[in-house]
Amino acid sequence: MAKVLTGKEENYAQWYNDLVIKADLAENSAVRGCMVIKPYGYAIWEKIQSVLDGMFKATGHSNAYFPLFIPKSFFSREADHVEGFAKECAVVTHYRLKNSPDGKGIIVDEDAKLEEELIVRPTSETIIWNTYKNWIQSYRDLPILINQWANVVRWEMRTRLFLRTTEFLWQEGHTAHATREEAIEETLRMINVYGEFAQKWMALPVEKGTKSPSERFAGAIESYAIEALMQDGKALQAGTSHFLGQNFAKAFDVMFTNKEGKLDHVWATSWGVSTRLMGALIMAHSDNNGLVLPPKLAPLQVVIVPIYKKQPELEKISAKAEQIKKSLEEKGISVKYDDRDTHKPGWKFADYELKGVPVRLAIGPRDIENNTVELARRDTLEKDTYPVAGIGDMVTGLLEKIQENIYRKALKFKEKNTFKADTYEEFCDIINNRGGFVLAHWDGTAETEEKIKNDTKATIRCIPLNGKEEKGKCIVTGKPSSQRVIFARAY
Repeated sequence: MAKVLTGKEENYAQWYNDLVIKADLAENSAVRGCMVIKPYGYAIWEKIQSVLDGMFKATGHSNAYFPLFIPKSFFSREADHVEGFAKECAVVTHYRLKNSPDGKGIIVDEDAKLEEELIVRPTSETIIWNTYKNWIQSYRDLPILINQWANVVRWEMRTRLFLRTTEFLWQEGHTAHATREEAIEETLRMINVYGEFAQKWMALPVEKGTKSPSERFAGAIESYAIEALMQDGKALQAGTSHFLGQNFAKAFDVMFTNKEGKLDHVWATSWGVSTRLMGALIMAHSDNNGLVLPPKLAPLQVVIVPIYKKQPELEKISAKAEQIKKSLEEKGISVKYDDRDTHKPGWKFADYELKGVPVRLAIGPRDIENNTVELARRDTLEKDTYPVAGIGDMVTGLLEKIQENIYRKALKFKEKNTFKADTYEEFCDIINNRGGFVLAHWDGTAETEEKIKNDTKATIRCIPLNGKEEKGKCIVTGKPSSQRVIFARAY
C-alpha cells in the first residue's frame, strides 16, 4: 500500500485529517460543517459509549431523552446561559415548504411561520429544567440523576472532523439535588468518572481542575474539566462537569419542600463528553503509519491474515486460523479472520496498521508445519513468532501490556512537555517555541488572562485540583498568587 498519510512532523493538521479519512473513521458531509461518522469510526464511539454508560449506571444514573427543539423563550430565562450560546444557535422559524410559483423548486411557505421560534438544542439545561418543575415537589423526589445520549447543534464557522463540527454526538448528565453539598459532590464524582475513563480505557493521562471564571460553562457557578495534551503540544478539553448552583432552578421556578417543611430551590449539576473524545484518541496516540488504538476501545483487537500461494495451503491455514480465532473469542477478545482473496497480505497488513488493530497474526505453510504463528504489535511495530499452544492466554496478557504501554508513552510525553515558567518572557518563549502545558502564577484577574490570550493565544486550561499551594508572583503583573495554573494553546 502506498503511503497515504502526510507526516505529522511535516503538517500535523493535514496528518490528522488524512488519518480520519483514510482510516475510514469519518468524512465531511453534503451539509456544511457536519460529518458522516463511518462504520469503523462509529464502532469506536459505540465502545466509548458502552463503557461510559456502564460507569454512569454504576453511579446511580438512568438514561432518558428530551426534545431536540427548545422554545426560544426558555433561553431568555437564564441571562448568562443565553449570552453564552446566543451566537451558536440554529433557529427554526417555519414549519412548511411549498412549490415555488415560478415552478423552479421549493420555497419556505411564508404563511407557515411558527408563533414562537424553536432553537435546535446546543445543550439541554433549559428544556430539562422546565421538565423537572413537573417532577419535583418534595425532598422525597430528590435526587434526580438523569443522563441522555443525544446530538446537539452549535453553529461553527471553522470546523474540523470530530474536534469541532456543527452537529456532534454526546452525552449530557443533568442532576437535581436537595443540598448544595450533594450537588458539589455529584459534580466532583462525575469529573472523576471522566478522569478514570480517560486513563483506564483511552490510555490518556489528563489534568483535572476547575475552569477560570471566563472559561466557565454559561450559567455555571463552577466548572471542572479534564485536559489532555496532544502530540502537537496543544491541549484538548476532553470532558466537563458543572456545578450550576440554584441558577436554573430559580430561572424555571423549580422548588421543593425540604425536610424542615420549608420551600427551597433545587441544586443542579450538568456534565458531558462528546465525539471530541475520538479526536483526542487519534491525536494522543497515533503515528505516521495510522491509528494506534488502546485495546480496550479497539473495535477489532486481533486480525488473522493467511499467507499462501495455493488453495490446498489455504484450507489448512483456515482450519488453524478458525481454531485460534475460537480460542481467542473464548477469552472475550474480538477477532477477525481475513481470508479475502481480493487483496494481498501486504495490503491487508498496511490497512490494519492504518486502522490501529492492536495485534496482527499471520499464518503461512511453515507456521502450519511448526504449529506457530507470526505476531505483530501495532504499538511498537515489533514482530515475533509464537507457538499456537496457549495463544489465548498469551494474547490476553499482551493486550493488557499494549494498553499499559500506550498509556505510559502518553504519560511520558505529557511529563516531558509540562514546564514551569516564572517570568513572562520565559512563558512566551515556551508557548511560542515548544508548546505543551505551562505551569505559571496568575493574579486571578480576567484582564491578565485576556492579555496572555491576546499575546500568545494560550488560555488557562484549568486550575489543578491536586495543585500544591505555592506562593509566588503573577508572571504578568507581579501580584501575589497562591497556586500555579495550567496554560496552553488549545483546540
